[in-house]
Amino acid sequence: MEIELGNMYDIDNWMNLVDRVKGNFPGLETKEALEEHRKTVLSFMGKNSAICAKIDDKIVGTLLFSKDNNELCFLAVDTEYRRQHIAEKMVSYMLTFMDPESDIVVTTYREGVPEGIAARAFYKRLGFVEGKLTEEFGSPVQEFILKR
Repeated sequence: MEIELGNMYDIDNWMNLVDRVKGNFPGLETKEALEEHRKTVLSFMGKNSAICAKIDDKIVGTLLFSKDNNELCFLAVDTEYRRQHIAEKMVSYMLTFMDPESDIVVTTYREGVPEGIAARAFYKRLGFVEGKLTEEFGSPVQEFILKR
């Protein structure tokens, strides 16, 4: 497996994964939303803020991050490849690009939402702590903060 920065040549492979996992993410329900997400991914790729995990040239994990906001913006792993520490390796790689003095923020589903159980447990295992409650794409979410 390789963890590397994604580039525009990866976009179709990247979006194939997003299409397979879109049900786990608010805001990706429609074709228009997926097209908007594609544009967002290309923008992040242009800023060297998109990480992908590849196995035999197949993208099995994706991560978008903002260096300016010290934020993990999007993280997904193909269901067939979960429980292999792919997400953890992508987060570790992301941290090499971030300001080591600043906290890292991510949002995920609030407690009690079935789609968020695994993500919440994952972030807690990495040392993120629960933060404020908020909303994204009309869905109630919670910030998690990695204190640095």
